[in-house]
Amino acid sequence: MSEKISIGIDIGGTNIEIGWVNFDGKILNQINYKTNKFKTGKEFADFIAPIIIDENKKYESILGIGIGAPNGNFFTGSIEFAPNLGWDEVIPLAKLFKENTGIETKLTNDANAAAYAEMIYGNAKQMKNFVVVTLGTGLGSGIIVNGEMLYGSTGFAGEFGHIIIDENGRQCGCGRKGCLETYASATGIVKTANELLTQTDSILNKIPNFEAKDIFSAALSGDEVALKSIEFTGKMLGKAIADYTALFSPEAVFLTGGLAKAHSLLIPAIENAMNDNMLKIFKNTVEILPSKLIDDNAGLLGAAAMMI
Repeated sequence: MSEKISIGIDIGGTNIEIGWVNFDGKILNQINYKTNKFKTGKEFADFIAPIIIDENKKYESILGIGIGAPNGNFFTGSIEFAPNLGWDEVIPLAKLFKENTGIETKLTNDANAAAYAEMIYGNAKQMKNFVVVTLGTGLGSGIIVNGEMLYGSTGFAGEFGHIIIDENGRQCGCGRKGCLETYASATGIVKTANELLTQTDSILNKIPNFEAKDIFSAALSGDEVALKSIEFTGKMLGKAIADYTALFSPEAVFLTGGLAKAHSLLIPAIENAMNDNMLKIFKNTVEILPSKLIDDNAGLLGAAAMMI
């Protein structure tokens, strides 16, 4: 019997990753592109479809294409006004891929895909209520309630990055001010560090256009600005998770994405702020954990798993 393969596409604000995945979650082949290579979603679909068709010749059975993307709507199969992609339009991406490749295609929010991967392949296999928070260019969340993905009436439930935590705060790409992702994301922590650099000297001054990973490295060496940046990021995220817990009462919150790789320093800061702000009846009921798939592509695996 031929091995059944599904295709996962993980679209992020910085990178797009496409992988051919087997039933056990092994990525057999993967190709990557910078997101800013494509000015529109249609341009992306038109460019990638012939590549997928050609690569598919290596496999006997393709089950389908699963796509995880910011502002991805599972109900409509469209990406709708995703500020971090620069595609300010409604893009019927699932329809475009099916038309261009002839392969059944489903699309969901990238954080929902990561949550699905944690449930199928990660540390949430035995859990019925948990949240996955994706800390990348932006911030998203996938929410599992009673073993089911929460989509809400619109398909957009889980936009954790766009809860407002400071109405007079930082400008967000969504057009509003003070959204959580402007503080708790790879982009947000770089902004925090740059603000702190005006007050304190740091080894980050020696790194032109430093990124979140540079802040983590600096923090491990004891750099004051880097440590304060992580502490502040964790504080903002922890306060927000305390509110999320009051709504969804998860067993655990899993962190994934590039910024989550700093979990050894980030999680203690999150826990402190979460516990300080937690409603008493929820104290000691939720764990903050790194995703088991933090060094893998959870979004790609979860997108592919939609088709298995």
